[in-house]
Amino acid sequence: MFSVKEGVVTNIFEAIKNRRSIRAFKPDPIPDKVINQILEAAQLAPSAGNLQARDFIVVKNPKVKSELCKAALDQFIMEAPVNIIICANEERSSSKYGDRGKNLYSILDAAAAAENLLLAVHALGLGSCWIGAFEDESIKKILNLPEWVKPIGIFPIGYPAEKPAPTDRWPLETVVHNERYETKKFKQISSGKADVNP
Repeated sequence: MFSVKEGVVTNIFEAIKNRRSIRAFKPDPIPDKVINQILEAAQLAPSAGNLQARDFIVVKNPKVKSELCKAALDQFIMEAPVNIIICANEERSSSKYGDRGKNLYSILDAAAAAENLLLAVHALGLGSCWIGAFEDESIKKILNLPEWVKPIGIFPIGYPAEKPAPTDRWPLETVVHNERYETKKFKQISSGKADVNP
């Protein structure tokens, strides 16, 4: 059964199903207690070897937000009262796993935290969107990131000022394979949909 208590979603399947990417925000400030809840949820994500190879930068300062906005193709960063940048800590993961830790596991650790963050944001009645289009070196300079810390995503967070409609998802039969990848079973057509061959 789905349950909601005081505006907080308490069922994970409801949160997954109803979460939307939010790109317009109300100016209302977000209490620090709520921001900490979001960060705690993000940090509880699994990680390779429990190394937790990720870091979080919390940005509220309008000047810093403006700089981030320019480095992220003038997207909707300024509207959100808070932005959290999730970074992969390559050194932390490579200390145990070498190149694979640096090039893959640290990215996965950050991505797992990102999904937890997005679900926590939605569950708390807020909205966010994963911004991945930005100039890496500019972001690193703005946030004073060391060489081994790689920005993975910018997450503007605020109270939603829009209600986007659900977006389509490919049906399971087009993306799920049994035992091995079934190369000949599916074909993609120019309309962006998939036909399942008999």
